[in-house]
Amino acid sequence: MAGDRCSWCGEDPLYVAYHDEEWGWPSGDDVHLFEKICLEGFQSGLSWLTILRKRENFRAAFAGFDFHQVARFGAEDIERLLGDAGIVRHRGKIVSTINNANRALDLIEEAGSLAAFLWSYAPKPKERPARYDWESLRAITQTPSSVALSKALKKRGWSFVGPTTIYAFMQSEGMVNDHVEGCVAREICEAERAAFAPPALKKGMAQV
Repeated sequence: MAGDRCSWCGEDPLYVAYHDEEWGWPSGDDVHLFEKICLEGFQSGLSWLTILRKRENFRAAFAGFDFHQVARFGAEDIERLLGDAGIVRHRGKIVSTINNANRALDLIEEAGSLAAFLWSYAPKPKERPARYDWESLRAITQTPSSVALSKALKKRGWSFVGPTTIYAFMQSEGMVNDHVEGCVAREICEAERAAFAPPALKKGMAQV
């Protein structure tokens, strides 16, 4: 993909590929969305590039982030993960991932799918900035929508889902398009977002 890019991806080939092919592209896949929420939680206090370089190790360690499988992890799995040098060995984040897998199953029962619930909190146009330049976007670390989704998930027992983590998740999953004006990926992601139809919430469920 030739052209100018958002400056944050630098020149690292892995980071450039992530910028060009993933960041800001909408997804309705529950496993993918669960993976990204978990990895955003692991990223807290670290750089995203660190997580990106370890992502395949994370996938191997956490059963491809299939939350049906992760929900069954027990004490032996926690000790196995704490001994895995290929991932971030943080007990709280490991335990949180297992907890969140169980909460994901609950949420699917409630809402129909993770995608339906998460996308129901996508920001409205009035919440977005007037300009999409680096100075404007770097000042945004959370929004009313990321605060609302964070509260909704915490109310349901999720952890490591603070509003800043959730905003980073929204950026990565195309719930907002924060590619800067002039970035080669901005118009592509905007077109993908316009064509994307999130699944509907389970009949009779109100957003809370």
